[in-house]
Amino acid sequence: MSDKNEYVEKMKARLDEWNADISKLQAKARQAEADAKIRYEEQLRELRKQRDHAEEKLKEVQASSEEAWREMRAGMEKAWDDVSEAFRNAMNRFR
Repeated sequence: MSDKNEYVEKMKARLDEWNADISKLQAKARQAEADAKIRYEEQLRELRKQRDHAEEKLKEVQASSEEAWREMRAGMEKAWDDVSEAFRNAMNRFR
């Protein structure tokens, strides 16, 4: 398996984890009282935004050729790390 394919699989797995985390927060939001519910909903919007950004990056990787992937890998890693950090921070606010 090429580096690109391994990276795509790693990104897909992380997106699956984030989707599971979003589902957990949605369940908590449904059970929360009014004030907390508003905060959960705001947080969910931010998490979905971060997830969508990560999915866009995944599509860029999937659409790239193996050669282009090698050239853009460092930039993609940085972008993915930034999205990961933003997602982690957002999740930590409600744990």
